[in-house]
Amino acid sequence: MKALEGTGGLMHTRGVFSRAVYILFLIIVSTNRGYSQDVTDQALRLMFYNVENLFDIYDDSLKDDNDFLPQGLMRWNYSRYTKKINSLYKTIIAVGEWHPPDVLALCEVENRKVLEDLVYGTYLSKYKFGIVHEDSPDERGIDVCLIFRKDRLELINYEYWIPSGFKSGEFTSRSVLYAKLRSASDTLHIIVNHWPSRRGGVLSAEGDRQKIAAMVKTRVDSIVNNSGYRSKIIIMGDFNCSPDDQAIRLLVEQADSDPFMVNLSERDASDGKGTYRYLGIWEMIDQIIISPGLLNSDYGLYTNDNLFSIFKPDFLLFRDPKYPGLTPFSTYRGYRYQGGYSDHLPVVLDLIFPDQHQQE
Repeated sequence: MKALEGTGGLMHTRGVFSRAVYILFLIIVSTNRGYSQDVTDQALRLMFYNVENLFDIYDDSLKDDNDFLPQGLMRWNYSRYTKKINSLYKTIIAVGEWHPPDVLALCEVENRKVLEDLVYGTYLSKYKFGIVHEDSPDERGIDVCLIFRKDRLELINYEYWIPSGFKSGEFTSRSVLYAKLRSASDTLHIIVNHWPSRRGGVLSAEGDRQKIAAMVKTRVDSIVNNSGYRSKIIIMGDFNCSPDDQAIRLLVEQADSDPFMVNLSERDASDGKGTYRYLGIWEMIDQIIISPGLLNSDYGLYTNDNLFSIFKPDFLLFRDPKYPGLTPFSTYRGYRYQGGYSDHLPVVLDLIFPDQHQQE
């Protein structure tokens, strides 16, 4: 596929940054993150990112995408679209420091075309990414998807889930993506979520969030029963609720309140950190939850809460004009175009090997 006109990201020879400046930029980001290049090269890096309305500029007669058309409310046009693609490319490269992450889970993407423009229309095309995507029942047409490096992982299978008990056409939110991947001798079960929005009030979709949480927990039970208690499961996404919400507790805890899964985002949330800012308050609604098999592994890939982080370089933030402090540099603020990246910050998890942990 021919690269998008006007794209090419930071490494394009006609871009704003020279190669030297680009390298300096990555060094600064790497230093702020505190990551070792050796860890990046030897293990796996995973990222989840709500990319804030990644729509193309064409009308989909089956979905309510009218706001994001050139004559729509948001005045979404080709120039703004290509800027958005380049901004996401820049973020993905920066998260990976010198290389993009091995697994990228994204939400709020309209269709496969926008993913192909991102993966094949920028210099991400160098990295042999595979795409996992299907259209969801969401009325606006926004989906969850997975992008993975085929030179680093093998896709075994995937499927999309919706809760049982809904009649045809009744479930109009995002389906949940399950992907099974193999990395060397390890099998990873990755579950990507974008739970119903709290738009209209926190309780407006609480019932649906709890139904989805119960479904995911049941599916995780099945994985553990089939693969054993050492199963390596990663649940990530925009849950539209905090780690202490009832729906998250339903997913994470067993009936006796002992941990069933481990929410790596909980510590940052308790420290007042977050990925999304609402009325001047940070909220931890983008989370990564893992099975104990990834914490207690004495072979293969391993992780802990110190290897989880919110990616928040300066270029993803700007001074909040209404409330004290910084807020994500979003593409839109209300209906006003800003030209930023997203109204969410990405979350990142590194998987390393036990011998790397012992060397730290």
